[in-house]
Amino acid sequence: MSETALRIAQAGAANALELRGVSRHFGALVALSNVSITVRAGERRAVLGANGAGKTTLFNAITGDFPPTAGRIRFFGEDVTQLPAHERIRRGLRRTYQTSMLFKGLSVLDSLYLAARGVSRGRFSFVRQNERDPSLQAAREMLHAVHLDHLADTPVADLAHGQQRQLEVGMALAGAPRFILFDEPAAGLSPVERRELVQILRALPAHIGYIIIEHDLDVALRVVESVSVMHNGALFKEGTPDEIQNDADVQRIYLGGAHG
Repeated sequence: MSETALRIAQAGAANALELRGVSRHFGALVALSNVSITVRAGERRAVLGANGAGKTTLFNAITGDFPPTAGRIRFFGEDVTQLPAHERIRRGLRRTYQTSMLFKGLSVLDSLYLAARGVSRGRFSFVRQNERDPSLQAAREMLHAVHLDHLADTPVADLAHGQQRQLEVGMALAGAPRFILFDEPAAGLSPVERRELVQILRALPAHIGYIIIEHDLDVALRVVESVSVMHNGALFKEGTPDEIQNDADVQRIYLGGAHG
C-alpha cells in the first residue's frame, strides 16, 4: 500500500490509540505491566494514579521516548511500536512534559513560530519569514488559541508560570496534531490559571483527542469524557468521570475519601 493510500485508510480509523499488552522494564523494575487501552479518535481521556503508578512511563512508551519492552502500540491504525519519536510526531502525535521545556530567550510568538516551522516541510529553508509565511500565520492562530495575544512580543523568561504552561499547550498545537498527551499541565497553577487552562482545553477543535495526566481532579475531570486509573504500573480501573469520582476503591487508594 502506498503512503498516500495508507494515510487515507488511517484517517478513517475509529481509534486514535490502541495499546495491547504494553510493558516497560528497566532492569528488574517493572514500570508498566501488560497495559491495554483503546482511545477513540477525538476522545479526551484522563489517566490518574499516585506518584509512581506508571503514568509518565506510559506517555514515554506512546511517544517513543522509551519504547515498550513488550506489547504493541497502534496510532490511527498504524503499528508505531518500533518507530522513533520524530516519526510519531510526523504522524500527528504531540506531547507536553511535567517540567517546562521552553526557549526562555525567545519571545512568545517566536516560540510558536519555531514550533510551527519545526513540523513544516520548509523547516530547513533559509528564506526569511514575511507576513504571508504559513508558519507565522499558524503561530498567530496558536497564540490566540491559548489566550496569549497580548504577550506576543514578551520574552518567555518573563512569563508567569501559568502563562508558560499555556505556551506549552500552544506549541503542542503546531502542525495540525491528531492527538496530544498533556503531562500535568495544571501543576503549580493558581486557581485563576487553572480555570483558564480548562477553557483552553475545552475549546480545542473536536477532532483533536488527548490524554491528560493530572493530579488536580477539578481540572482533569472537567475536560475529559473517560478516565483510566493506574496502580503499580498496571491498569486498575476505567470509567466515566462520575464513575471514577464515586468509586470507593479509587477514593480510598488515591483520593483519601470522597471528592467533592
